[in-house]
Amino acid sequence: MATVGRAQLPIPGGGDAPAGPGEFAALGLAIDPHLVQHVADQAERDAQYADAPLHTAVSAADGSLWLKTSASANTWATVYEPEPAWRPIELLAGYTSDTYTPQARRVGSHVWLRGRIAKTDGTVIGQNGVAIAAVPDDCIPQQQIGAYAGTSSLVGDVLVGTGKVEILDETTSSSLGDPGTVLWWSQDGTTALGTPWVNISGDYWID
Repeated sequence: MATVGRAQLPIPGGGDAPAGPGEFAALGLAIDPHLVQHVADQAERDAQYADAPLHTAVSAADGSLWLKTSASANTWATVYEPEPAWRPIELLAGYTSDTYTPQARRVGSHVWLRGRIAKTDGTVIGQNGVAIAAVPDDCIPQQQIGAYAGTSSLVGDVLVGTGKVEILDETTSSSLGDPGTVLWWSQDGTTALGTPWVNISGDYWID
C-alpha cells in the first residue's frame, strides 16, 4: 500500500475505485502537518524537516519536543529538552580539582560552571587576573566576557573570601588568556597573598 506525507499515512492502491487513492491521499496530506512527527534526534529533525511548514511539531526519542517557527527557514522553538549532563572543563597547568570536580553545563545559550580549583603544589592562588581553567569551545561567550561573583577559601589571611570569575569571550584579545579562559580576580587586595582554592560556581550567557 502506498504512503504519503511526512507521517507516511497509508492510502488505497490502484485497484480501488479510480477516485479512491487520490481522495485518500488528499486527506492524508491535509492531516499530516497537524501530526507530531517522530525523529531520533535534533540532527534528524534538521535533515528531514527543514522545509516543513510553520507550526510543525517534532518529537525526538529522548522526549525533546520542538515547534517550527518559520515558514521558510529551519528555525525551531524548544518546547522541552532533557537537561544535558555536566561535562569536565580543562584545568590549566599547575591547577587541580579540590573537593568538587570543576564542570560545565550548557542549556541553550546559558552556561553553568561549578567546582573548586586549587594549585597542584599546594601554594595559594594569586590575586588578580589568574588564569586557572578553560571552558569547552561551545561554552565560550561570543559577544562579551562572562562574569559573576565567585567565592574562595578563608584560610590564612583572606578577609573577604569573594572575588570575580571571568570567562574570556571570542572577541577579547588578552595577555591573560585565549577565548574561553577562566580568570580569577580576588577582592581581598593587598590584605592577602592569595587563597588556597577558588570555587567557580556561577552562570553566564554566551550570546
